Amino acid sequence: MNRRTFLKIAGSASVIVAAGGVGFVATRTPTDALKPWLKAGSLYSDPMRRSLSYAILAPNPHNRQPWLVELKSDTEAVLTCDLDRLLPATDPFSRQIVIGLGCFLELFSLAARDQGYHAVIRVFPEGGSTDALDDRPIAHLSLAKAGELMPDPLFAQVLNRHTNRNPYDEGRAIGDDILQHLHEAASANVRVGTTGQAARLNDLRMLTRDAMFGEMKTPEAHWESIQLMRIGRAEIEANPDGISLGGPLLEALKLTGMLTREGLSDPASRSFQMGLDMIEKGAMISMGFVWINTLGNDRTAQIEAGRAYMRVALRATTDGLAVQPMSQALQEYPAMAPYYEKAHDWLTDQPDERVQMLARLGYAKTVGPAPRWPLKTRLKAS
Repeated sequence: MNRRTFLKIAGSASVIVAAGGVGFVATRTPTDALKPWLKAGSLYSDPMRRSLSYAILAPNPHNRQPWLVELKSDTEAVLTCDLDRLLPATDPFSRQIVIGLGCFLELFSLAARDQGYHAVIRVFPEGGSTDALDDRPIAHLSLAKAGELMPDPLFAQVLNRHTNRNPYDEGRAIGDDILQHLHEAASANVRVGTTGQAARLNDLRMLTRDAMFGEMKTPEAHWESIQLMRIGRAEIEANPDGISLGGPLLEALKLTGMLTREGLSDPASRSFQMGLDMIEKGAMISMGFVWINTLGNDRTAQIEAGRAYMRVALRATTDGLAVQPMSQALQEYPAMAPYYEKAHDWLTDQPDERVQMLARLGYAKTVGPAPRWPLKTRLKAS
């Protein structure tokens, strides 16, 4: 599609939005898919379900929400991974899925603490393989009442934390004191690195951009994302996971036939080029980066990385920072190898150190939450 035709169709989409008026705009919000954010903590009286209702709000790769919980009692449960929600093309060893499960566990712990309970979490109680996930438990969860347990201040930001893909303010630098807060938020089991300085900052801008370009231009990897895109309210409500493409303008583009999965997957299409342009813009105005490293790369280390990322993201929210994971360069499929090598050359100090997460930072207009499956759909019978 040439530029003139593209602008004509985009203009038609704007006309649809305008013609629909307030009613069209107002009805594009996937209200049911956002209810877990509004109802967190309010639907359940027992401490286990209340804690889990916050845990399901955790960030996770492609918003796959891979958690399954078997309830044993009001204070005991077993967490497993839904093996139908893996990402074999972009996450062949399910490392990123496990990091997302670590985020889940950290939110569970914070929510339990807010109710006066200590969360006892035993990860991989029956062991686990680094090659592939199986149906063995990810963690055994139990709650113990603790009389003098004070809430963690980070819990106050759980409902405010959202991955922010908006443009970041190029005129607003991130202070060293704010970056230091991110270091302090995580546990001693990981190493947190940050930068807001020009030389390394520009290196990481280009690395994250190039790795995302590489993923888009790798057909199997890009198609995995395309298949998980939910375009418009109806698709989002039907499947409140995956990559949401919602809002009045995008729905109008879908109605005009401009926004299609075929176009998004075709390197010759205008919509594919738009995706590259958005990546370029987003990466190159990053105002800082944070990364999380572990010594070794076993499943426990991946869980620890997820728990650390959750705390770092909540601390960033406390300080008004926007955060967006940009970890394509850390993925293990062949097309990412040159970016993987460069990331580890720049961001590690020891041979067995593994960069688990990389995210851009900055100040930006706030965004709303991502869709979620309600807790009842993530529980399985004993």
